[in-house]
Amino acid sequence: MQIREHVGTGKPAIILHPSGTVVTFDELEARANQLAHAFRQAGLVEGDTVAILMENNQHIHAVMWAARRAGLYYVPINTHLTPAEAAYIIDNSNAKAVIGSAALRKVLENLESELPNGLPAVRMIACEQGEADLDGWQRYPECVADQPTTPIADEIEGDLLQYSSGTTGRPKGIKRELPHVHPSEAPGLMAALVGFWMHPEAIYLSPAPLYHTAPSVWSMQTQSAGIPVVVLEKFDAEGCLDAIARYGVTHGQFVPVMFTRMLKLPRSVRDSYDVSSLQRVMHAAAPCPVDIKKQMIDWWGPIVDEYYASSEAIGSTLITAEDWLTHPGSVGKSMLGSVHILDEEGNELPAGQAGEIYFGGGHDFEYLNDEEKTAKSRSQQGWKTVGDIGYLDEDGYLYLTDRRHHMIISGGVNIYPQEAENMLVTHPKVMDAAVFGIPDDEMGQSVKGVVQPVDEADATDEFAEELLGWLRERLTHYKCPRSISFEEQLPRTDTGKLYKQSLIEKYSV
Repeated sequence: MQIREHVGTGKPAIILHPSGTVVTFDELEARANQLAHAFRQAGLVEGDTVAILMENNQHIHAVMWAARRAGLYYVPINTHLTPAEAAYIIDNSNAKAVIGSAALRKVLENLESELPNGLPAVRMIACEQGEADLDGWQRYPECVADQPTTPIADEIEGDLLQYSSGTTGRPKGIKRELPHVHPSEAPGLMAALVGFWMHPEAIYLSPAPLYHTAPSVWSMQTQSAGIPVVVLEKFDAEGCLDAIARYGVTHGQFVPVMFTRMLKLPRSVRDSYDVSSLQRVMHAAAPCPVDIKKQMIDWWGPIVDEYYASSEAIGSTLITAEDWLTHPGSVGKSMLGSVHILDEEGNELPAGQAGEIYFGGGHDFEYLNDEEKTAKSRSQQGWKTVGDIGYLDEDGYLYLTDRRHHMIISGGVNIYPQEAENMLVTHPKVMDAAVFGIPDDEMGQSVKGVVQPVDEADATDEFAEELLGWLRERLTHYKCPRSISFEEQLPRTDTGKLYKQSLIEKYSV
């Protein structure tokens, strides 16, 4: 995967909105080469890891492209994490370099105290003119200004190392074997889909944070096809419509909550923006309410496609808007890998029966430093799963009924409840706790907490508010419940497994 062939076209590779900052393919190529040289000069070799702590800005793509062409794994870290949470990922991935930005300065300042082995030797912070230095960190891009703008001599393909949470609540690195080929020989995960879904004259909109898997992979794959990427610095419903109209966007990828927020704009606002340039849009990351998708198709036309995949890249499905209208609620048919639905004993289930979704023939991967979790993701047939639940209909269309065994997807963001549960039970007045997702018209799901207090007398609204405040001091807010209720006893099996389904049903009404 390369962008080199598009140098000299004069086309923008990145357009930031609303700032209007433009990075051409020529500039992106030069910046990526300079940083790749700096990585080599610092001693980084194939298989090493670079951690990235950046918001959607003009530099993040250069860092990712530099890592890819230097044979490095790159780890985009959620910008909402606390210093301790970010430090865990840096340490667990054994990152040899960390590249941050001035916008994340407070997180960067506090990383060292949270890292058991100290900061990586290579530390850069993207600073604009006038912004203060960070002691012990090099200013980027000034620190690579003297590096060649030509390619490094030993270019070799790197890859994304994405972190997803495991059953313990701690994030797990999803690691694929490097291909050990020149970047020009590596097509990338989404090459085929981009190839048939878009065209050379397309303008692509990327409205989500680039630390997520899909936005980072899709935007880079799109750039490799010579297609400009309009990047929203931060999603805003009206701002998104403005970007579509302003730049003549033809294609884009969304999550359902973005649809909901755009639909809730006053009709007069919606109608004031010309979105007629749109040719196809894609959505993923979370189940889209059937009614929301119907409204989007009514508004934008039958151009709203959908795919289902995971960060592990074991397989994927695709459904066009046209097919969805005859199979509402489906996430489509297999695009990569064969789909199998298995029961708890590993037996394949017939059409209409829900079970765990497995893919055969997709990409291989491992959970970094977690052999047990890796082994549990394989069936006896060698098929792979991420724990999602669903069923196939008679026509072979896949439907999701649950996601990763109670993983919460709120606004397209994956939230793993175990971390909040583990923290809640450390409170002296809490005997047991459950955290799960309940339906939310805007966000898809919202985070709900249910607590079994040590003393039943503590089951009060006042203690619920106190507990919420206590939890928000210890965890990133989006991981915390929006509300807490109380139960005399939480439903656990004889083996100690928390049975959440009854709680989900009770609090979803």
